[in-house]
Amino acid sequence: MTRFPAFTSSRPDPGGRGREFGTHWGAAVRANHDGYLRLFEACGAGPERVRELSERALAATAAWAPELAEEIGGIAEGCGLEPWRVAAVNARTEILAAMRAGGEGECSTAVVLDPGRPPRTVQTWDWHDHLRDAPLLWAFETAGGRRVRTFTEAGVLAKIGVNDAGLGVHFNILRHRADHADVGVPVHLVARRILDEAATLEEATRIARSARTSASTVVTVVTEEGARSLEICPAGVGVVEAGVNGIDGVLLHTNHFLDPELARGEDLGTERPGTYARLRHLEERADGLADPDLTARAGAMTCHAPVAPVCAHPDPALPFDQRWETLAVISLDVAAGAMRVHRGRLCQVAATTWQTF
Repeated sequence: MTRFPAFTSSRPDPGGRGREFGTHWGAAVRANHDGYLRLFEACGAGPERVRELSERALAATAAWAPELAEEIGGIAEGCGLEPWRVAAVNARTEILAAMRAGGEGECSTAVVLDPGRPPRTVQTWDWHDHLRDAPLLWAFETAGGRRVRTFTEAGVLAKIGVNDAGLGVHFNILRHRADHADVGVPVHLVARRILDEAATLEEATRIARSARTSASTVVTVVTEEGARSLEICPAGVGVVEAGVNGIDGVLLHTNHFLDPELARGEDLGTERPGTYARLRHLEERADGLADPDLTARAGAMTCHAPVAPVCAHPDPALPFDQRWETLAVISLDVAAGAMRVHRGRLCQVAATTWQTF
């Protein structure tokens, strides 16, 4: 089984870190950008529309977290792209939300808490199969001295990850009727700022609530003390605690809102009910998801359509923008500030396929 490429930055300053990354990974960033332009166009957004939305995202980012906008500019400079093009891959969720584009896959997350033991986590990352070469692993240190490791896509500042303060984040997309085209702070950058700055669940919650967003997602924050899912939405941020599924110490999430108020505006699940089947499957497998052995947890999570599409396989008969595949499986070790990552589908996991980062 092949591994994801990995990179460790040597520069703590945002602009310098971005330029170093862009110089080293320029070809990957350009390929990821081109892949997204193709996807956006299939969803009805041509290059001019994408530029307009991306520039709004960059402006919102500069107002909320100027250092992240500086880092995006550095990546663009390093790989010879205009800044809006790197902003576009960071704002891919917002652009797709503006175009009301949905999806069949999009990740399942499980966190099990047990006093006296480290949190046990696992998630799938489902995405379009034509973007399967976009992910990479990135380690860096912030100007404030925080060390971060993230599983992300080339040019995107963060996605799933951990920091050396003992905090990690999982990431699942949501869609709400309040999502809109007046693009705000990209949700991927909310996750990045949480990794850069937060050490507690409350700090992560405050950061999430400080951003004006235009698209929805859920960031599940994990520490040794506990876990909560932050359902980020233009209509507000819902806080979902462990036990919401009716199982003590367990926090499960797929791609629909669990907060009762935000669930009234649910959009993705009404069109793609597979998210409900996936959540039911995780609830039924809660005992297996508590297994200390990560490979056993992945095995407990595994299920295919039509029962529950937790492990997604692309249908070659469908157009490229409607094909979904489980491209990675990720687990967080918040105590060690590390991740274990499997490249490929959930049903391909074996003890030998994990990559420690």
